[in-house]
Formats: sequence, structure tokens, C-alpha cells
Amino acid sequence: MDEARAREILAAAGLPAGGARLLALGENAVFAVDGLVVKVGRSAELFERAGREVALAGWLAEAGVPAVRAAEKEPRLVEGHPLTFWHPLPEAVRPAEPRDLAPLLRAVHALPEPADLALPRRELLGGVERWLRLAGDAIDPADAAFLRERRDAFAPAAAALVPHLPPGPIHGDALPRNVQVGPDGPVLMDLETFSSDLREHDLVVLALSRDRYGLDPAAYDAFTRAYGWDVREWEGCAVLRGARETASCAWVAQHAPHNPKALAEFERRVASLRDGDPEVRWYPF
Repeated sequence: MDEARAREILAAAGLPAGGARLLALGENAVFAVDGLVVKVGRSAELFERAGREVALAGWLAEAGVPAVRAAEKEPRLVEGHPLTFWHPLPEAVRPAEPRDLAPLLRAVHALPEPADLALPRRELLGGVERWLRLAGDAIDPADAAFLRERRDAFAPAAAALVPHLPPGPIHGDALPRNVQVGPDGPVLMDLETFSSDLREHDLVVLALSRDRYGLDPAAYDAFTRAYGWDVREWEGCAVLRGARETASCAWVAQHAPHNPKALAEFERRVASLRDGDPEVRWYPF
């Protein structure tokens, strides 16, 4: 799904697609339109997840966790694509930093399981096959096969990990880009990967950002001080890191058919994994 197709879906939903402003194009196409934020999912198979994301927003509101709030209680299915509607957040007062994420994660990690909402496990590698399928012939079949082999190796290793923290609700994609710092403080966004699993999943994300994406080590240290623990001290860290690297490569692949820069980044990432080089710089996409 490219921007043009996403706008067609907005129009089919009766929204003014021509006046919509694109905010992001990744797993979803996200638009500002008619005073709301509308997320357009890539396929009908994501409809259940979209419904869970909306329900999660209500649960977090009841728990007092600062997070995005849904404007409609149920997603819509339009031409095979799930649409969810959200209240816009106030304008950011500054860019979010890793230290802004820490108190939000502490609040989420203190929550018990929701009583009326079943959270899935964090299927970190669950999207690999779908993303590679979406990439199609745009990527080298040998690269796709390599990532499938990595997925099949890391999946049982991750399932066998012994956690340091008590398992429970997690955000699932804990990055500063999923936080907005408004006049009342940091707010958590993008709830679609919320899960119930090892809390370490949320912490490995920034450890990988430090090592792969150029996150300032001082900013990482500020995050660990604010959270109260450094996941790199845990012996399972390397396994979760390897699983996340595999998933991150496959995620970029889905954009390769329409974006040459995505293909170049995909190839960079796969080459670094093949070479076993943990310090090759990756670039956010």
C-alpha cells in the first residue's frame, strides 16, 4: 500500500482524501484529516489487531497511563483495510528523548493483565513471512531465505529465555518516535504491538538503537538510569537483539517494491547480518 492507495481508501470511507495530510507511512498510513488522526492498515488480516489497539487505548486511559485516545470505539473495514480514528495530540514542545520513554515504560510494566482484554504474546518474528511476501520479487530470494533461516533459529531460542523482570504487558516497539512530549509531558503512541510477554522486549529496543542506529550512549545511559536497569546486563539480551534485528530487516523489505532507498537499506542490513558484524550502522526507515 502506497500513499495513493491509502488516499483512495480514505475517499472510500467518505473522508476528504485530498485535504488529508500524511503523517507517516509504515506499517500503517497515518493521516491528519477532519480534525482527527486516521490510521489505514495494510490488509484485512490486521483488523483484529486494530480493534485490540482501540480497546487498549481505553484500558490505558482507565489505568491513568498517558497515551493516545481513540475517537471511535471500533475500527472500520474499508475495501479490505482497517481504519482506526484517534484524537490528535497537542503540538510537541520538543522532540522526545529516550529518558522520556522510561517513565512511560515503568508505568506500563507496573500494570497487571487487563481483565477484559486478552493480550497476545509479542510475536517479534511473526510478521517476517508477511513482510517478505509483500517484498516479492523486489528482493533477492537468497536474502529472503537467509532471513527465514534466522527466524527459525531465533524463535525457539527466544521462547526458552528466562526473564529477569516479571512478565506482563509491554508496549512492544518502545522507541522515542512512539512518544510525543506535549505541554503536559510525554504521551505514549502507536499501541498496535502491545503484548503480554517478557518486559525485556521493551528494553532491548533501545539497546539495539545504541549499537545499530547511532543513539548517543549518553542518551541511552539516561534512559537506563530513569528506568532503573540496563537490559544489557541480562544474559538473554543477545537472543532478543538477534530476533529483533531479523524482524527489522524483514520489515524494511515490504517497502522495497516502491522505494529504492528501502531496498538499499534492506540490503545493507542483510549484508551486515551475513557478515556477523554487530556494529554496521543501520538507518531508521
